[in-house]
Amino acid sequence: MSGERPDPSDVAAPQGPSESEIDPALEPANSAEARTATTGLLGSSAVMATGTVISRVTGVARDIALTAALGFYLVSDAYSLGNTMPNVLYILIIGGALNAVFIPQLVRRMKDDADGGQAYADRLITLAGLVLLIFSIAAVLLAPILVDLYATSAYDDSQRALATAFARLCLPQIFFYGVYALLSQVLNARGRFGAPMFAPILNNVIAIATFILFIAIAGTSAAADGVLTSEQIAILGIGTTLGVALQALVLIPVLMRAGYRWRPRFDWRGSGLGKAGHLAIWTLLLVVVNQAGYIAITRLATLANVNAAAAGTTPAGLTTYQKAHLIFMLPHSVITVSIVTALLPALSRVAHSGRLHQVGADVSGAMRLVAALIVPLAAVLMVVSPGIAVLLFGYGAATPDQAQLTGLITSVFMLGLVPFTLFYVLFRGFYAVEDTRTPFIASVLMNVVALGVAIPLFYSVSGGAQVAALAFGYVCGFWVTFIASWIMLARRLGGLDSWATLRSLLRMLIAGFIAFCVMYGAEAALTAYVTGDDPANTLGVLIDVVVLGVVGIAVYLAAAWAMRIHEVGDVVHLVQRKVLRRRGRSSGEDTTDARTLEG
Repeated sequence: MSGERPDPSDVAAPQGPSESEIDPALEPANSAEARTATTGLLGSSAVMATGTVISRVTGVARDIALTAALGFYLVSDAYSLGNTMPNVLYILIIGGALNAVFIPQLVRRMKDDADGGQAYADRLITLAGLVLLIFSIAAVLLAPILVDLYATSAYDDSQRALATAFARLCLPQIFFYGVYALLSQVLNARGRFGAPMFAPILNNVIAIATFILFIAIAGTSAAADGVLTSEQIAILGIGTTLGVALQALVLIPVLMRAGYRWRPRFDWRGSGLGKAGHLAIWTLLLVVVNQAGYIAITRLATLANVNAAAAGTTPAGLTTYQKAHLIFMLPHSVITVSIVTALLPALSRVAHSGRLHQVGADVSGAMRLVAALIVPLAAVLMVVSPGIAVLLFGYGAATPDQAQLTGLITSVFMLGLVPFTLFYVLFRGFYAVEDTRTPFIASVLMNVVALGVAIPLFYSVSGGAQVAALAFGYVCGFWVTFIASWIMLARRLGGLDSWATLRSLLRMLIAGFIAFCVMYGAEAALTAYVTGDDPANTLGVLIDVVVLGVVGIAVYLAAAWAMRIHEVGDVVHLVQRKVLRRRGRSSGEDTTDARTLEG
Protein backbone atom coordinates (compact mmCIF):
# COMPACT_ATOMS: atom_id res chain seq x y z
CA MET A 1 0.00 0.00 0.00
CA SER A 2 1.27 1.88 -0.09
CA GLY A 3 3.51 17.12 -3.37
CA GLU A 4 0.26 18.79 -3.75
CA ARG A 5 -2.54 16.47 -4.65
CA PRO A 6 -4.46 17.48 -7.79
CA ASP A 7 -8.21 17.65 -7.70
CA PRO A 8 -9.26 14.28 -9.08
CA SER A 9 -12.48 15.72 -10.44
CA ASP A 10 -10.51 17.87 -12.82
CA VAL A 11 -8.49 14.98 -14.21
CA ALA A 12 -9.57 13.75 -17.62
CA ALA A 13 -10.79 10.19 -17.40
CA PRO A 14 -8.39 7.84 -19.15
CA GLN A 15 -10.05 5.63 -21.73
CA GLY A 16 -9.09 2.31 -23.20
CA PRO A 17 -9.20 1.61 -26.94
CA SER A 18 -12.54 2.81 -28.27
CA GLU A 19 -14.94 0.60 -30.18
CA SER A 20 -14.54 2.83 -33.23
CA GLU A 21 -10.87 1.94 -33.61
CA ILE A 22 -9.79 -0.47 -36.29
CA ASP A 23 -9.82 -4.05 -35.02
CA PRO A 24 -6.14 -5.03 -34.57
CA ALA A 25 -7.15 -8.66 -35.01
CA LEU A 26 -7.76 -7.89 -38.69
CA GLU A 27 -4.40 -6.15 -39.18
CA PRO A 28 -0.77 -7.20 -38.78
CA ALA A 29 0.27 -6.99 -35.14
CA ASN A 30 3.01 -4.50 -35.97
CA SER A 31 0.85 -2.29 -38.22
CA ALA A 32 0.83 1.45 -37.73
CA GLU A 33 -2.83 1.36 -36.66
CA ALA A 34 -2.21 -1.24 -33.98
CA ARG A 35 0.81 0.66 -32.67
CA THR A 36 -1.23 3.88 -32.54
CA ALA A 37 -3.92 2.15 -30.46
CA THR A 38 -1.26 0.77 -28.13
CA THR A 39 0.33 4.19 -27.70
CA GLY A 40 -3.11 5.64 -27.00
CA LEU A 41 -3.60 3.13 -24.21
CA LEU A 42 -0.22 4.05 -22.72
CA GLY A 43 -1.05 7.73 -22.86
CA SER A 44 -4.47 7.16 -21.27
CA SER A 45 -2.78 5.59 -18.26
CA ALA A 46 -0.52 8.57 -17.56
CA VAL A 47 -2.68 10.13 -14.85
CA MET A 48 -3.00 6.86 -12.97
CA ALA A 49 0.69 6.15 -13.42
CA THR A 50 1.50 9.57 -11.94
CA GLY A 51 -0.65 8.91 -8.90
CA THR A 52 0.74 5.41 -8.58
CA VAL A 53 4.35 6.64 -8.85
CA ILE A 54 3.83 9.22 -6.11
CA SER A 55 1.96 6.68 -4.01
CA ARG A 56 4.71 4.09 -4.49
CA VAL A 57 7.46 6.62 -3.76
CA THR A 58 5.79 7.54 -0.48
CA GLY A 59 5.16 3.82 0.08
CA VAL A 60 8.85 3.10 -0.26
CA ALA A 61 9.56 5.99 2.11
CA ARG A 62 7.13 4.37 4.54
CA ASP A 63 9.01 1.08 4.31
CA ILE A 64 12.33 2.87 4.76
CA ALA A 65 10.97 4.45 7.95
CA LEU A 66 9.58 1.08 9.11
CA THR A 67 12.90 -0.69 8.54
CA ALA A 68 14.80 2.09 10.28
CA ALA A 69 12.47 1.67 13.27
CA LEU A 70 12.27 -2.14 13.49
CA GLY A 71 14.98 -3.57 11.22
CA PHE A 72 14.67 -7.23 10.13
CA TYR A 73 14.41 -8.75 13.60
CA LEU A 74 11.70 -10.93 15.17
CA VAL A 75 9.90 -7.82 16.45
CA SER A 76 9.65 -6.59 12.88
CA ASP A 77 8.24 -9.94 11.79
CA ALA A 78 5.60 -9.73 14.54
CA TYR A 79 4.55 -6.27 13.36
CA SER A 80 4.60 -7.33 9.70
CA LEU A 81 2.43 -10.33 10.53
CA GLY A 82 -0.14 -8.27 12.45
CA ASN A 83 -0.24 -5.55 9.81
CA THR A 84 -0.43 -7.97 6.88
CA MET A 85 -3.37 -10.00 8.14
CA PRO A 86 -6.00 -7.25 7.61
CA ASN A 87 -5.10 -6.95 3.93
CA VAL A 88 -4.99 -10.71 3.50
CA LEU A 89 -8.33 -11.25 5.24
CA TYR A 90 -10.00 -8.38 3.39
CA ILE A 91 -9.02 -9.94 0.08
CA LEU A 92 -10.19 -13.32 1.33
CA ILE A 93 -13.56 -12.01 2.47
CA ILE A 94 -14.57 -9.80 -0.43
CA GLY A 95 -11.67 -7.97 -2.03
CA GLY A 96 -11.02 -10.43 -4.83
CA ALA A 97 -14.67 -10.44 -5.84
CA LEU A 98 -14.83 -6.64 -5.86
CA ASN A 99 -11.82 -6.25 -8.11
CA ALA A 100 -12.61 -9.10 -10.49
CA VAL A 101 -16.40 -9.10 -10.70
CA PHE A 102 -18.04 -5.86 -9.69
CA ILE A 103 -16.25 -3.42 -12.03
CA PRO A 104 -17.64 -5.23 -15.10
CA GLN A 105 -21.06 -5.40 -13.42
CA LEU A 106 -20.98 -1.69 -12.50
CA VAL A 107 -20.03 -0.78 -16.06
CA ARG A 108 -22.93 -2.79 -17.42
CA ARG A 109 -25.45 -1.38 -14.94
CA MET A 110 -24.32 2.18 -15.65
CA LYS A 111 -24.93 1.54 -19.34
CA ASP A 112 -28.18 -0.45 -19.06
CA ASP A 113 -30.00 1.00 -16.01
CA ALA A 114 -32.15 4.10 -16.27
CA ASP A 115 -30.54 5.58 -13.14
CA GLY A 116 -27.00 5.07 -14.44
CA GLY A 117 -26.29 2.29 -11.95
CA GLN A 118 -26.99 4.45 -8.83
CA ALA A 119 -29.27 1.92 -7.11
CA TYR A 120 -26.98 -0.99 -7.91
CA ALA A 121 -23.98 0.84 -6.42
CA ASP A 122 -26.03 1.75 -3.32
CA ARG A 123 -27.02 -1.87 -2.74
CA LEU A 124 -23.48 -3.12 -3.36
CA ILE A 125 -21.90 -0.70 -0.89
CA THR A 126 -24.56 -1.43 1.74
CA LEU A 127 -24.23 -5.21 1.50
CA ALA A 128 -20.42 -5.29 1.24
CA GLY A 129 -20.03 -2.71 4.01
CA LEU A 130 -22.10 -4.79 6.44
CA VAL A 131 -20.15 -7.95 5.57
CA LEU A 132 -16.85 -6.13 6.11
CA LEU A 133 -17.95 -4.66 9.45
CA ILE A 134 -19.06 -8.04 10.80
CA PHE A 135 -15.88 -9.77 9.71
CA SER A 136 -13.69 -6.97 11.10
CA ILE A 137 -15.24 -7.34 14.55
CA ALA A 138 -14.96 -11.12 14.39
CA ALA A 139 -11.31 -10.93 13.31
CA VAL A 140 -10.38 -8.72 16.27
CA LEU A 141 -12.05 -11.16 18.67
CA LEU A 142 -10.30 -14.13 17.04
CA ALA A 143 -6.87 -12.47 16.77
CA PRO A 144 -4.99 -15.11 18.84
CA ILE A 145 -6.33 -17.92 16.64
CA LEU A 146 -5.41 -16.02 13.46
CA VAL A 147 -1.88 -15.42 14.72
CA ASP A 148 -1.47 -19.11 15.45
CA LEU A 149 -2.66 -19.85 11.90
CA TYR A 150 -0.20 -17.51 10.14
CA ALA A 151 2.82 -17.58 12.48
CA THR A 152 5.31 -20.38 12.92
CA SER A 153 4.71 -22.74 15.82
CA ALA A 154 8.33 -22.06 16.82
CA TYR A 155 7.29 -18.68 18.29
CA ASP A 156 7.58 -18.57 22.06
CA ASP A 157 4.82 -17.08 24.26
CA SER A 158 6.24 -13.53 24.25
CA GLN A 159 6.63 -13.46 20.46
CA ARG A 160 3.10 -14.82 19.99
CA ALA A 161 1.71 -12.25 22.44
CA LEU A 162 3.46 -9.40 20.60
CA ALA A 163 2.10 -10.53 17.22
CA THR A 164 -1.41 -10.83 18.72
CA ALA A 165 -1.24 -7.31 20.17
CA PHE A 166 -0.28 -5.89 16.77
CA ALA A 167 -3.03 -7.93 15.09
CA ARG A 168 -5.77 -6.63 17.42
CA LEU A 169 -4.80 -3.03 16.68
CA CYS A 170 -4.47 -3.57 12.92
CA LEU A 171 -7.38 -5.93 12.08
CA PRO A 172 -9.99 -3.09 12.01
CA GLN A 173 -8.22 -2.11 8.79
CA ILE A 174 -10.26 -4.86 7.07
CA PHE A 175 -13.31 -2.58 7.10
CA PHE A 176 -11.43 0.46 5.82
CA TYR A 177 -9.65 -1.49 3.07
CA GLY A 178 -13.08 -2.60 1.91
CA VAL A 179 -14.55 0.90 2.00
CA TYR A 180 -11.58 2.19 0.00
CA ALA A 181 -12.00 -0.58 -2.60
CA LEU A 182 -15.77 -0.08 -2.88
CA LEU A 183 -15.54 3.67 -3.37
CA SER A 184 -12.63 3.23 -5.79
CA GLN A 185 -14.67 0.82 -7.92
CA VAL A 186 -17.59 3.23 -8.11
CA LEU A 187 -15.23 6.05 -9.10
CA ASN A 188 -13.50 3.87 -11.74
CA ALA A 189 -16.84 2.81 -13.23
CA ARG A 190 -17.72 6.51 -13.53
CA GLY A 191 -14.44 7.27 -15.30
CA ARG A 192 -12.71 8.85 -12.28
CA PHE A 193 -9.39 7.01 -12.04
CA GLY A 194 -7.17 9.62 -10.40
CA ALA A 195 -8.36 9.83 -6.79
CA PRO A 196 -8.00 6.11 -5.92
CA MET A 197 -4.39 6.27 -7.13
CA PHE A 198 -3.59 9.36 -5.04
CA ALA A 199 -5.46 8.43 -1.82
CA PRO A 200 -2.81 5.95 -0.55
CA ILE A 201 -0.34 8.85 -0.38
CA LEU A 202 -2.15 10.12 2.73
CA ASN A 203 -1.95 6.64 4.27
CA ASN A 204 1.79 6.53 3.64
CA VAL A 205 2.38 9.97 5.12
CA ILE A 206 0.55 8.98 8.33
CA ALA A 207 2.56 5.75 8.53
CA ILE A 208 5.87 7.59 8.04
CA ALA A 209 4.95 9.98 10.85
CA THR A 210 4.08 6.97 13.03
CA PHE A 211 7.46 5.31 12.55
CA ILE A 212 9.34 8.57 13.10
CA LEU A 213 7.41 9.06 16.35
CA PHE A 214 8.31 5.49 17.39
CA ILE A 215 12.02 6.13 16.71
CA ALA A 216 11.84 9.39 18.70
CA ILE A 217 10.35 7.56 21.70
CA ALA A 218 11.97 4.10 21.56
CA GLY A 219 15.11 4.67 19.50
CA THR A 220 16.48 2.18 16.97
CA SER A 221 17.69 -0.42 19.46
CA ALA A 222 14.28 -1.54 20.79
CA ALA A 223 13.69 -4.00 17.95
CA ALA A 224 17.09 -5.66 18.37
CA ASP A 225 16.40 -6.03 22.11
CA GLY A 226 13.15 -7.83 21.23
CA VAL A 227 10.96 -6.11 23.87
CA LEU A 228 8.41 -3.34 23.27
CA THR A 229 6.29 -1.51 25.82
CA SER A 230 2.50 -1.33 25.46
CA GLU A 231 2.85 2.38 24.61
CA GLN A 232 5.26 1.59 21.77
CA ILE A 233 2.97 -1.18 20.44
CA ALA A 234 0.00 1.22 20.55
CA ILE A 235 1.88 3.89 18.60
CA LEU A 236 2.66 1.46 15.79
CA GLY A 237 -0.74 -0.24 15.67
CA ILE A 238 -3.01 2.78 16.03
CA GLY A 239 -0.94 4.97 13.72
CA THR A 240 -0.95 2.32 10.98
CA THR A 241 -4.73 1.79 11.19
CA LEU A 242 -5.41 5.54 11.20
CA GLY A 243 -3.59 5.88 7.87
CA VAL A 244 -5.72 3.17 6.24
CA ALA A 245 -8.93 4.77 7.58
CA LEU A 246 -8.05 8.18 6.14
CA GLN A 247 -7.12 6.60 2.80
CA ALA A 248 -10.72 5.38 2.53
CA LEU A 249 -12.57 8.37 3.95
CA VAL A 250 -10.82 10.90 1.72
CA LEU A 251 -12.66 9.42 -1.29
CA ILE A 252 -16.11 10.38 0.03
CA PRO A 253 -15.97 14.07 -1.00
CA VAL A 254 -14.53 13.05 -4.38
CA LEU A 255 -17.53 10.78 -4.97
CA MET A 256 -19.89 13.59 -4.04
CA ARG A 257 -18.22 15.91 -6.54
CA ALA A 258 -18.57 13.17 -9.16
CA GLY A 259 -22.34 13.26 -8.63
CA TYR A 260 -22.71 10.13 -6.49
CA ARG A 261 -24.18 10.17 -2.99
CA TRP A 262 -24.58 6.85 -1.25
CA ARG A 263 -27.97 5.94 0.23
CA PRO A 264 -28.30 2.72 2.24
CA ARG A 265 -30.46 0.15 0.44
CA PHE A 266 -31.42 -3.25 1.76
CA ASP A 267 -33.65 -4.43 -1.12
CA TRP A 268 -31.02 -6.85 -2.38
CA ARG A 269 -33.31 -9.57 -3.71
CA GLY A 270 -33.81 -9.41 -7.48
CA SER A 271 -31.39 -6.52 -7.86
CA GLY A 272 -28.74 -8.32 -9.92
CA LEU A 273 -26.34 -8.86 -7.04
CA GLY A 274 -27.13 -12.56 -7.21
CA LYS A 275 -25.51 -12.84 -10.65
CA ALA A 276 -22.45 -11.00 -9.41
CA GLY A 277 -22.40 -13.26 -6.36
CA HIS A 278 -22.49 -16.35 -8.57
CA LEU A 279 -19.54 -15.02 -10.58
CA ALA A 280 -17.75 -14.18 -7.35
CA ILE A 281 -17.88 -17.77 -6.07
CA TRP A 282 -14.96 -18.81 -8.27
CA THR A 283 -13.10 -15.64 -7.39
CA LEU A 284 -13.60 -16.40 -3.70
CA LEU A 285 -12.24 -19.90 -4.24
CA LEU A 286 -9.28 -18.39 -6.11
CA VAL A 287 -8.56 -16.12 -3.15
CA VAL A 288 -8.88 -19.04 -0.72
CA VAL A 289 -6.30 -20.99 -2.72
CA ASN A 290 -3.92 -18.01 -2.87
CA GLN A 291 -4.29 -17.33 0.83
CA ALA A 292 -3.69 -20.97 1.70
CA GLY A 293 -0.44 -20.67 -0.23
CA TYR A 294 0.36 -17.40 1.54
CA ILE A 295 -0.25 -18.97 4.96
CA ALA A 296 2.29 -21.67 4.11
CA ILE A 297 4.82 -19.06 2.92
CA THR A 298 4.25 -16.87 6.00
CA ARG A 299 4.77 -19.76 8.40
CA LEU A 300 7.98 -20.76 6.62
CA ALA A 301 9.27 -17.17 6.49
CA THR A 302 8.67 -16.60 10.20
CA LEU A 303 10.34 -19.95 10.91
CA ALA A 304 13.36 -18.85 8.83
CA ASN A 305 13.90 -15.85 11.12
CA VAL A 306 13.58 -17.97 14.25
CA ASN A 307 16.19 -20.33 12.77
CA ALA A 308 18.46 -17.38 11.93
CA ALA A 309 18.17 -16.03 15.49
CA ALA A 310 19.03 -19.44 16.94
CA ALA A 311 22.02 -19.86 14.61
CA GLY A 312 23.27 -16.29 15.08
CA THR A 313 23.24 -15.61 11.33
CA THR A 314 21.98 -12.52 9.47
CA PRO A 315 18.27 -12.06 10.30
CA ALA A 316 16.05 -13.02 7.35
CA GLY A 317 12.37 -13.85 7.67
CA LEU A 318 8.93 -12.47 6.91
CA THR A 319 10.06 -8.84 6.86
CA THR A 320 12.93 -9.72 4.52
CA TYR A 321 10.53 -11.56 2.23
CA GLN A 322 8.04 -8.68 2.24
CA LYS A 323 10.65 -5.99 1.54
CA ALA A 324 12.05 -8.05 -1.35
CA HIS A 325 8.53 -8.51 -2.67
CA LEU A 326 7.93 -4.75 -2.32
CA ILE A 327 10.80 -3.93 -4.69
CA PHE A 328 9.66 -6.72 -7.01
CA MET A 329 6.15 -5.25 -7.17
CA LEU A 330 7.14 -1.64 -7.88
CA PRO A 331 7.42 -1.91 -11.70
CA HIS A 332 4.22 -3.97 -11.84
CA SER A 333 2.30 -1.53 -9.63
CA VAL A 334 3.36 1.58 -11.53
CA ILE A 335 3.13 0.24 -15.08
CA THR A 336 0.88 -2.80 -15.34
CA VAL A 337 -1.79 -1.83 -12.83
CA SER A 338 -2.13 1.65 -14.36
CA ILE A 339 -2.49 0.31 -17.90
CA VAL A 340 -4.87 -2.51 -16.97
CA THR A 341 -7.05 -0.28 -14.77
CA ALA A 342 -7.63 1.94 -17.80
CA LEU A 343 -8.15 -1.07 -20.06
CA LEU A 344 -10.58 -3.16 -17.98
CA PRO A 345 -13.74 -1.00 -18.31
CA ALA A 346 -13.16 -0.79 -22.07
CA LEU A 347 -12.61 -4.56 -22.26
CA SER A 348 -15.88 -5.09 -20.38
CA ARG A 349 -17.78 -2.89 -22.83
CA VAL A 350 -16.30 -4.64 -25.85
CA ALA A 351 -16.96 -8.09 -24.35
CA HIS A 352 -20.55 -7.05 -23.54
CA SER A 353 -21.05 -6.32 -27.25
CA GLY A 354 -19.86 -9.84 -28.12
CA ARG A 355 -16.66 -8.78 -29.93
CA LEU A 356 -14.37 -11.43 -28.45
CA HIS A 357 -11.76 -11.07 -31.21
CA GLN A 358 -11.43 -7.40 -30.25
CA VAL A 359 -11.00 -8.38 -26.59
CA GLY A 360 -8.20 -10.75 -27.63
CA ALA A 361 -6.55 -8.07 -29.74
CA ASP A 362 -6.72 -5.53 -26.90
CA VAL A 363 -5.30 -8.00 -24.38
CA SER A 364 -2.43 -8.99 -26.68
CA GLY A 365 -1.66 -5.33 -27.39
CA ALA A 366 -1.61 -4.61 -23.65
CA MET A 367 0.71 -7.59 -23.10
CA ARG A 368 3.20 -6.31 -25.67
CA LEU A 369 3.05 -2.78 -24.31
CA VAL A 370 3.53 -3.91 -20.71
CA ALA A 371 6.39 -6.25 -21.68
CA ALA A 372 8.20 -3.45 -23.54
CA LEU A 373 8.38 -1.57 -20.24
CA ILE A 374 8.74 -4.46 -17.80
CA VAL A 375 11.50 -6.50 -19.50
CA PRO A 376 14.26 -3.84 -19.25
CA LEU A 377 13.30 -3.05 -15.66
CA ALA A 378 13.47 -6.74 -14.76
CA ALA A 379 16.93 -7.02 -16.34
CA VAL A 380 18.23 -3.93 -14.55
CA LEU A 381 16.74 -4.86 -11.17
CA MET A 382 18.18 -8.36 -11.30
CA VAL A 383 21.61 -6.73 -11.14
CA VAL A 384 21.08 -3.63 -9.00
CA SER A 385 18.51 -4.88 -6.44
CA PRO A 386 21.15 -5.61 -3.74
CA GLY A 387 22.41 -2.04 -4.05
CA ILE A 388 18.90 -0.58 -4.08
CA ALA A 389 17.98 -2.54 -0.97
CA VAL A 390 21.07 -1.23 0.83
CA LEU A 391 20.23 2.35 -0.15
CA LEU A 392 16.60 1.93 0.97
CA PHE A 393 16.81 -0.27 4.05
CA GLY A 394 20.38 -0.21 5.38
CA TYR A 395 19.74 2.35 8.14
CA GLY A 396 18.59 2.68 11.71
CA ALA A 397 17.77 -0.66 13.32
CA ALA A 398 18.77 -2.48 10.10
CA THR A 399 22.34 -3.15 8.95
CA PRO A 400 23.73 -2.96 5.38
CA ASP A 401 24.35 -6.72 5.42
CA GLN A 402 20.69 -7.41 6.28
CA ALA A 403 19.55 -5.02 3.54
CA GLN A 404 21.91 -6.54 0.97
CA LEU A 405 20.49 -9.99 1.69
CA THR A 406 17.02 -8.58 1.04
CA GLY A 407 18.26 -7.28 -2.31
CA LEU A 408 19.67 -10.67 -3.30
CA ILE A 409 16.26 -12.23 -2.64
CA THR A 410 14.71 -9.48 -4.76
CA SER A 411 17.00 -10.50 -7.62
CA VAL A 412 15.54 -14.00 -7.38
CA PHE A 413 12.01 -12.56 -7.53
CA MET A 414 12.94 -10.60 -10.67
CA LEU A 415 13.25 -13.85 -12.62
CA GLY A 416 9.46 -13.98 -12.43
CA LEU A 417 8.55 -10.33 -13.03
CA VAL A 418 7.71 -10.74 -16.72
CA PRO A 419 5.40 -13.78 -16.39
CA PHE A 420 3.78 -12.37 -13.23
CA THR A 421 2.85 -9.08 -14.81
CA LEU A 422 1.68 -10.70 -18.06
CA PHE A 423 -0.61 -13.25 -16.45
CA TYR A 424 -2.09 -10.31 -14.50
CA VAL A 425 -3.07 -8.87 -17.89
CA LEU A 426 -4.39 -12.25 -19.06
CA PHE A 427 -6.56 -12.64 -15.95
CA ARG A 428 -8.25 -9.33 -16.76
CA GLY A 429 -9.17 -10.77 -20.14
CA PHE A 430 -11.00 -13.63 -18.37
CA TYR A 431 -12.77 -11.22 -16.03
CA ALA A 432 -13.91 -9.03 -18.93
CA VAL A 433 -15.84 -11.99 -20.38
CA GLU A 434 -17.14 -12.89 -16.90
CA ASP A 435 -15.07 -16.06 -16.68
CA THR A 436 -13.93 -16.40 -13.07
CA ARG A 437 -13.57 -20.19 -13.11
CA THR A 438 -10.46 -20.34 -15.32
CA PRO A 439 -8.41 -17.91 -13.18
CA PHE A 440 -9.26 -20.11 -10.20
CA ILE A 441 -7.86 -23.17 -12.00
CA ALA A 442 -4.75 -21.20 -12.98
CA SER A 443 -4.24 -20.03 -9.39
CA VAL A 444 -4.46 -23.59 -8.09
CA LEU A 445 -1.78 -24.52 -10.59
CA MET A 446 0.42 -21.59 -9.55
CA ASN A 447 0.28 -22.41 -5.85
CA VAL A 448 0.82 -26.13 -6.37
CA VAL A 449 3.93 -25.45 -8.46
CA ALA A 450 5.21 -22.69 -6.15
CA LEU A 451 4.88 -24.70 -2.96
CA GLY A 452 5.99 -27.90 -4.65
CA VAL A 453 9.28 -26.20 -5.51
CA ALA A 454 9.68 -23.96 -2.45
CA ILE A 455 9.06 -26.37 0.42
CA PRO A 456 11.70 -29.00 -0.49
CA LEU A 457 14.22 -26.25 -1.26
CA PHE A 458 13.46 -24.47 2.03
CA TYR A 459 14.34 -27.51 4.13
CA SER A 460 17.44 -28.33 2.10
CA VAL A 461 19.20 -24.98 2.70
CA SER A 462 19.87 -22.65 5.64
CA GLY A 463 20.14 -18.95 6.45
CA GLY A 464 18.93 -16.37 3.96
CA ALA A 465 18.80 -19.07 1.28
CA GLN A 466 15.60 -20.34 2.96
CA VAL A 467 13.81 -17.09 2.12
CA ALA A 468 15.33 -17.13 -1.39
CA ALA A 469 13.86 -20.64 -1.82
CA LEU A 470 10.39 -19.24 -1.14
CA ALA A 471 10.90 -16.56 -3.79
CA PHE A 472 12.20 -19.06 -6.34
CA GLY A 473 9.18 -21.30 -5.81
CA TYR A 474 6.90 -18.45 -6.81
CA VAL A 475 9.05 -17.67 -9.84
CA CYS A 476 8.44 -21.22 -11.09
CA GLY A 477 4.73 -20.86 -10.35
CA PHE A 478 4.54 -17.56 -12.27
CA TRP A 479 6.06 -19.05 -15.43
CA VAL A 480 3.84 -22.13 -15.46
CA THR A 481 0.70 -20.08 -14.77
CA PHE A 482 1.54 -17.53 -17.45
CA ILE A 483 1.93 -20.17 -20.15
CA ALA A 484 -1.20 -22.06 -19.10
CA SER A 485 -3.30 -18.85 -18.85
CA TRP A 486 -2.18 -17.72 -22.30
CA ILE A 487 -3.26 -21.01 -23.86
CA MET A 488 -6.62 -21.04 -22.06
CA LEU A 489 -7.50 -17.42 -22.84
CA ALA A 490 -6.54 -17.81 -26.50
CA ARG A 491 -8.96 -20.73 -26.75
CA ARG A 492 -11.67 -18.77 -24.90
CA LEU A 493 -11.43 -15.72 -27.16
CA GLY A 494 -10.60 -17.47 -30.41
CA GLY A 495 -7.08 -16.03 -30.56
CA LEU A 496 -4.65 -13.61 -28.91
CA ASP A 497 -2.43 -12.70 -31.88
CA SER A 498 -0.27 -15.34 -30.23
CA TRP A 499 2.45 -15.74 -32.85
CA ALA A 500 2.93 -12.00 -33.30
CA THR A 501 2.91 -11.48 -29.54
CA LEU A 502 5.31 -14.37 -28.96
CA ARG A 503 7.75 -12.98 -31.54
CA SER A 504 7.68 -9.58 -29.87
CA LEU A 505 8.17 -11.07 -26.40
CA LEU A 506 11.08 -13.23 -27.53
CA ARG A 507 12.83 -10.23 -29.07
CA MET A 508 12.29 -8.23 -25.89
CA LEU A 509 13.64 -11.05 -23.73
CA ILE A 510 16.72 -11.36 -25.95
CA ALA A 511 17.32 -7.61 -25.67
CA GLY A 512 16.87 -7.86 -21.89
CA PHE A 513 19.31 -10.78 -21.67
CA ILE A 514 21.93 -8.83 -23.63
CA ALA A 515 21.48 -5.87 -21.27
CA PHE A 516 21.78 -8.19 -18.24
CA CYS A 517 25.05 -9.71 -19.50
CA VAL A 518 26.59 -6.29 -20.18
CA MET A 519 25.51 -5.04 -16.74
CA TYR A 520 26.89 -8.14 -15.05
CA GLY A 521 30.29 -7.56 -16.66
CA ALA A 522 30.18 -3.85 -15.84
CA GLU A 523 29.34 -4.65 -12.21
CA ALA A 524 32.35 -6.95 -11.91
CA ALA A 525 34.61 -4.22 -13.31
CA LEU A 526 33.17 -1.53 -11.05
CA THR A 527 33.50 -3.71 -7.97
CA ALA A 528 37.09 -4.68 -8.77
CA TYR A 529 38.48 -1.29 -9.77
CA VAL A 530 36.22 1.50 -8.51
CA THR A 531 33.67 0.94 -5.74
CA GLY A 532 34.62 -2.30 -3.96
CA ASP A 533 32.10 -4.74 -2.52
CA ASP A 534 31.46 -3.27 0.95
CA PRO A 535 27.68 -2.70 1.40
CA ALA A 536 28.42 -0.14 4.11
CA ASN A 537 30.10 2.08 1.48
CA THR A 538 26.95 4.03 0.60
CA LEU A 539 28.63 6.22 -2.03
CA GLY A 540 30.10 3.20 -3.79
CA VAL A 541 26.73 1.42 -3.76
CA LEU A 542 25.03 4.51 -5.19
CA ILE A 543 27.60 4.77 -8.00
CA ASP A 544 27.05 1.10 -8.83
CA VAL A 545 23.26 1.47 -9.01
CA VAL A 546 23.32 4.62 -11.15
CA VAL A 547 26.01 3.48 -13.59
CA LEU A 548 24.59 -0.01 -14.02
CA GLY A 549 21.05 1.31 -14.43
CA VAL A 550 22.11 3.73 -17.17
CA VAL A 551 24.18 1.05 -18.92
CA GLY A 552 21.34 -1.48 -18.76
CA ILE A 553 18.67 0.84 -20.20
CA ALA A 554 21.02 2.11 -22.92
CA VAL A 555 21.99 -1.40 -24.01
CA TYR A 556 18.35 -2.54 -24.01
CA LEU A 557 17.27 0.42 -26.16
CA ALA A 558 20.12 -0.19 -28.58
CA ALA A 559 19.26 -3.89 -28.85
CA ALA A 560 15.55 -3.07 -29.28
CA TRP A 561 16.38 -0.62 -32.08
CA ALA A 562 18.59 -3.19 -33.81
CA MET A 563 15.87 -5.86 -33.58
CA ARG A 564 13.10 -3.41 -34.60
CA ILE A 565 10.93 -3.94 -31.52
CA HIS A 566 8.14 -1.53 -32.40
CA GLU A 567 6.52 -1.43 -28.95
CA VAL A 568 9.73 -0.04 -27.44
CA GLY A 569 9.76 2.60 -30.16
CA ASP A 570 6.18 3.52 -29.27
CA VAL A 571 7.18 4.15 -25.67
CA VAL A 572 10.22 6.23 -26.70
CA HIS A 573 8.14 8.31 -29.12
CA LEU A 574 5.49 8.96 -26.47
CA VAL A 575 8.15 10.20 -24.04
CA GLN A 576 9.63 12.41 -26.76
CA ARG A 577 6.22 13.96 -27.49
CA LYS A 578 5.59 14.69 -23.82
CA VAL A 579 9.04 16.29 -23.45
CA LEU A 580 8.42 18.42 -26.54
CA ARG A 581 5.04 19.55 -25.22
CA ARG A 582 6.48 20.55 -21.86
CA ARG A 583 9.41 22.30 -23.52
CA GLY A 584 7.04 24.15 -25.85
CA ARG A 585 4.78 25.25 -23.00
CA SER A 586 7.74 26.51 -20.97
CA SER A 587 9.03 28.53 -23.95
CA GLY A 588 5.61 29.74 -25.14
CA GLU A 589 5.75 27.84 -28.44
CA ASP A 590 2.71 26.34 -30.13
CA THR A 591 2.94 22.58 -29.63
CA THR A 592 -0.62 21.66 -30.47
CA ASP A 593 0.56 18.93 -32.78
CA ALA A 594 3.62 17.33 -31.24
CA ARG A 595 3.83 14.86 -34.08
CA THR A 596 4.61 17.73 -36.45
CA LEU A 597 7.53 18.71 -34.25
CA GLU A 598 8.71 15.10 -34.23
CA GLY A 599 8.86 15.15 -38.03
